[in-house]
Amino acid sequence: MATVILVRHGRTTANATGLLAGRALGVSLDDTGREQAARTGERLSAVPVAGVVSSPLERCLQTARFILDRQPGSPYAPVDPDLTECDYGQWQGRPLSDLAAQELWPLVQSHPSAVVFPGGESMAGMQARAVAAVRRHDAAFEAEFGPGAVWVAVSHGDVIKSILADALGMHLDLFQRINVGPASVSIVHYGAQRPSVYATNTEAGNLSWLANGLQSGDAPVGGGAGRKTP
Repeated sequence: MATVILVRHGRTTANATGLLAGRALGVSLDDTGREQAARTGERLSAVPVAGVVSSPLERCLQTARFILDRQPGSPYAPVDPDLTECDYGQWQGRPLSDLAAQELWPLVQSHPSAVVFPGGESMAGMQARAVAAVRRHDAAFEAEFGPGAVWVAVSHGDVIKSILADALGMHLDLFQRINVGPASVSIVHYGAQRPSVYATNTEAGNLSWLANGLQSGDAPVGGGAGRKTP
């Protein structure tokens, strides 16, 4: 199968002030977020990508543009609503410090698979539609560009954490153990037998070893010798 690079959007004005932005419109990258997205775009410039699929929210579209501007040619750049932020319902736009006092907060931390945000979406539903979207795009990119294809999905923290949990074979109730920082890069290869996670939450490092894609195969017993950077 192809390889997906999961990129969270850069820091936003809401992140910086401790607000849960959710799906609110007009939430943009701040100066720090633009610098983060530019660094991620520069890292990914060493990897010719087949496409950059983005959440429709402004902060993701801005981050995707930093990536696309550093790619040769004009990679396919669709927007997919299934990669959008979780619908936090009545929690949207509220300070995290206030939400931490809500009765639902401990459940979000310890048992997210049972959480349905008031007036919003369940966390299990968020994971189901996001994982289905990534696997759908992954299969499409492989069908068009071959098993060595590499593509990018630009999305949100909780969404990417849920995709990584699925790839790692973790129950959603454990996904709060995963950290996904602003403009971070995580890498998943959906092999014929199982997904393989090559990186999570990276903010620096040479990615040129991805330039020719990854190939499926048995996991090396003992860990193997690693990959050489071209």
